[in-house]
Amino acid sequence: MTSETRHPVNTRHVTRRGFLRSSAAGGALAIAGPLACAPTEGPEPDGEGAAAPIAPVEDFPLEEITIDALQEAMESGEWTARSVTEAYLARIAQLNLEGPSLRAVIETNPDVLVMAAELDRQRQATGPRGPLHGVPIVLKDNIDTGDRMTTTAGSHALAGWVSPLDSGVAARLRRAGAVLLAKANLREWANFRSTRSSSGWSGRGGQCRNPYVLDRNPCGSSSGSGVAVSANLAAVAIGTETDGSIVCPSSANGVVGIKPTVGLVSRVGIIPISHTQDTAGPMARTVRDAALVLGVLAGTDPNDPATADSDRLGLTDYTPFLESDGLRGMRIGVARSFLGFHDAVDQVMESALEAMRAAGAVIVDPVDLRTSRPAPGGFSNLGAAEAEVLLYEFKAGLNAYLAVRGPSAEVRSLADLIAFNERNADTEMPYFGQERLIEAESKGPLTDERYLAALAASSHLSRAEGIDRTMDAHRLDAIVGPTGGPAWVTDLVNGDHFGGSSSQYPAAAGYPSISVPAGNIHGLPVGVSFFGRAWSEPTLIRIAYGFEQTTQARLVPRFLPTLA
Repeated sequence: MTSETRHPVNTRHVTRRGFLRSSAAGGALAIAGPLACAPTEGPEPDGEGAAAPIAPVEDFPLEEITIDALQEAMESGEWTARSVTEAYLARIAQLNLEGPSLRAVIETNPDVLVMAAELDRQRQATGPRGPLHGVPIVLKDNIDTGDRMTTTAGSHALAGWVSPLDSGVAARLRRAGAVLLAKANLREWANFRSTRSSSGWSGRGGQCRNPYVLDRNPCGSSSGSGVAVSANLAAVAIGTETDGSIVCPSSANGVVGIKPTVGLVSRVGIIPISHTQDTAGPMARTVRDAALVLGVLAGTDPNDPATADSDRLGLTDYTPFLESDGLRGMRIGVARSFLGFHDAVDQVMESALEAMRAAGAVIVDPVDLRTSRPAPGGFSNLGAAEAEVLLYEFKAGLNAYLAVRGPSAEVRSLADLIAFNERNADTEMPYFGQERLIEAESKGPLTDERYLAALAASSHLSRAEGIDRTMDAHRLDAIVGPTGGPAWVTDLVNGDHFGGSSSQYPAAAGYPSISVPAGNIHGLPVGVSFFGRAWSEPTLIRIAYGFEQTTQARLVPRFLPTLA
């Protein structure tokens, strides 16, 4: 990594005058509203495998700016919520469908400038609502917003669906003063449609692209959220995870992602996969920004029973744990079973461990999450049990979500969705099918013995005999492993080419995990994940912040067409 490509957090004094000189602000007004995102196969070849060159990306005055710096600029009057929002809209206009054509944003909020202006009026009259007052945020397109933006999970089957109410997440963001800027593209149905789908592809949004190297994949179902925040299309973004869908795109796009304890953040109004594993979480360019947003999102929602303990065990402010020497004295176990899939990833991991040791961490190496004890229900491994749980819970959860759309809706059940895709195969299934939808539809109710056995086995292997046993045995504060490998070349014919990851145990357990940039391989970022017990976000944030301050591994994307 060179000094030319490394970029520190930008806290420079940015001015509205400077923005107007460097960007076409007028274009911002023209794009507010749904974006026409026709499907695309990715960068067109030019000659022998070289991608066609793209137009230079203009300087952006808010590049890498933090929430704190935005608040300072708006408080001083140098910027306003409206002018900041105009700047990000212009950035989206420049990069989303033009230039590098990132396809990270699926639609912008048609009322966003009016909302931003009202927040400016409120700041002048009564002061800021909360820590996110005037801060533009992108939400994944499976999170309901009670405005004119649609929620479709990237599918034409839900095109035009406007929720009458905010999700729990959107409501908390609004109360904190956030500007709900746009919806992010995603892997359609949060990657629960096909066994060989391409991360970042949806029928509505087309193929989302990695901002570091455009023919590379952005990973995970929260791909658009990761790309949007990495490419500075928004200050921060919200993703969702069932298994890997926050941490993987965070790693591949060089940002920080927090997958919280299941139950810390409301899932009401989020298109579901699994009520035992689903959670929303922040994706940001710094640990501090992610921690600020997590404090806003956390809290009990009476409509989500899983959050019953959130007010008691969670916090509304995680910033006190942002200690620059946060690694000192922390006992961190190295889960080496997640290594070995890529030599360069192993090298990044070894460098990360050395940095942790130098910063005062106690590295316990190795630790093993796997157990030789049999799981209940006849399941031999965590992967098989988790897969069964997800199939059952997806059918039950999606049917419940779709049923509230009313009798006039074309798609009101999983069976309706499968039929819709068959009728519209040219737009919904041009590259891959819907095997997972069909398999889920074949499952019975959540009272089936098969489901109950799988649920017990998944919990047993990931919690009691997995993370809890390992942490008890070694007296650990956290476990670390590689989040994933470098981004692969997007392949719509064969699907994704995952190398390895460490997301499964915390995902199946419903425990928290934080991915932080750790290094790069040929300019492609990779991260490490710190995970631990339920409700251990304060400890993980302390460790992640200490690691970030020690390594400063975040790179600014360069929008290269391909790797030479």
